[in-house]
Amino acid sequence: MSSWHERLLGGFKRTSERLLSNLTGLGAGPLDKATLDDIEEALIASDLGPGMAARIRARLASGSFERNLEELGIRLILADEIEQALAPVAHPIARRPDARPHVILVIGVNGSGKTTTIAKLAHLFTDQGQRVMLAAGDTFRAAAIAQLATWADRIGVPIVRGAEGGDPAGIVHDAARQAAAEGVDMLIVDTAGRLHNKRELMDELAKIKRTLGKVDPSAPHDVLLVLDATTGQNALAQIEVFQEVAGVTGLVMTKLDGSARGGVLVAAAEKFGLPIHAIGLGEGIGDLRPFDPREVARIIAGIDRPSA
Repeated sequence: MSSWHERLLGGFKRTSERLLSNLTGLGAGPLDKATLDDIEEALIASDLGPGMAARIRARLASGSFERNLEELGIRLILADEIEQALAPVAHPIARRPDARPHVILVIGVNGSGKTTTIAKLAHLFTDQGQRVMLAAGDTFRAAAIAQLATWADRIGVPIVRGAEGGDPAGIVHDAARQAAAEGVDMLIVDTAGRLHNKRELMDELAKIKRTLGKVDPSAPHDVLLVLDATTGQNALAQIEVFQEVAGVTGLVMTKLDGSARGGVLVAAAEKFGLPIHAIGLGEGIGDLRPFDPREVARIIAGIDRPSA
């Protein structure tokens, strides 16, 4: 079985290759204004975001105009800047000791990997010795309820669910009360992800949060937004919408292994500064983990590469 580092190398391979391809040849001559413009555009085209691109351009420009800087030198600076952006936001979810259950409200558009992310989180927490319960609050889709129930059975954790079209807040209320009565450590709540009617979604999530607050005034303790890396810059727009709708407290980035647009992880850190609790590199139950900022930065910048 591959180590996590090897999985990271493979997962970010396309992202790194895209970035290095965009930078090819840009360190061969003097770093004049035209070359700096090209480097900045290459970084933006690699989904690192305009903020990060501007920072790297400024750093390259400071004292570097009169000399050549090889591509490796650019990548080393890039790795350092990416690490600085990721370091403040790389925080695993930690259970509040005064909360039982610690409630995690999971939100995101349909197709982002939300349901499987919930299963992976449940697996991660049970491996840490936590007692976990799931709540199937996405009653809009019968498939979502069935999928979550299948995962719950596979992991060996209880699930509270209702019928398709049922009241999500009622199901979540029952789950919160049951979890408290049974001394569950972590309650993970699935929610609907449709965005075609933002007002409807906002009202539904607000109702769920009020309902949780009736059981425990401090709940939910985390509002976790699941993002699909393959959507690139659209992921940033989703953060803005869900911030407005639900008050996001942290992020999980999925499907990094299937995308050349993993630079959006950096762009999200740079623009929003929200904790990024974990990243997903596959469909397996153990394929979601917290990350080391330096390790990921060096891989994206092409300093660490898969062996041939």
